[in-house]
Amino acid sequence: MKRIHKNIPVMLLLLTVVSGLVFTNCEVKKETKPSSKPLTITDAKASQDKRKKWEASPDGIKYKEWEASPAGKKVHASHNKIRKYIKDFSDMEAVVTSVTFQRANVKSGPKWLIVKINDEDYMMQFNLKDFEQLKSLKVNDKIIVRSRSVGYSNNHPYLIISGDYIAQNNKILFKRDFSKNKGC
Repeated sequence: MKRIHKNIPVMLLLLTVVSGLVFTNCEVKKETKPSSKPLTITDAKASQDKRKKWEASPDGIKYKEWEASPAGKKVHASHNKIRKYIKDFSDMEAVVTSVTFQRANVKSGPKWLIVKINDEDYMMQFNLKDFEQLKSLKVNDKIIVRSRSVGYSNNHPYLIISGDYIAQNNKILFKRDFSKNKGC
């Protein structure tokens, strides 16, 4: 019994040290999380420098030329037509114009859905697994689309909209799960 009493202070000391280390480790982890503070002037300048460097690269020059071309201007104009719907994540009535679109010189890869919204064509890209949910769609089908974002590419003929939600006849055909990719 005496031996147990001698070990209690040692165990309490050990428990205190371990608890202190665990608590300190938690505090350090909290401090290393990125803050939601606005960019500093230095960070903004660094970001701007990276953009200028990219714009001077061959890809950046090619993109800028495309942006100034009639095709690039058309894509930007089509974005302006749906900007409010994207910002509000609201319903856009669309008509399917193609379910078999493939980029030139590409044998496999993502599946594309081409839709017409307000007399403009738009592209939506899906991986093969997600596109399975849309395989019942046919040309001239009317659908409801909601999107959170758009993308420009000089390699694509239309504005690329994310197909985050697609419904037909009040039935949800596809709804992107943002919990899997942490909202990205």
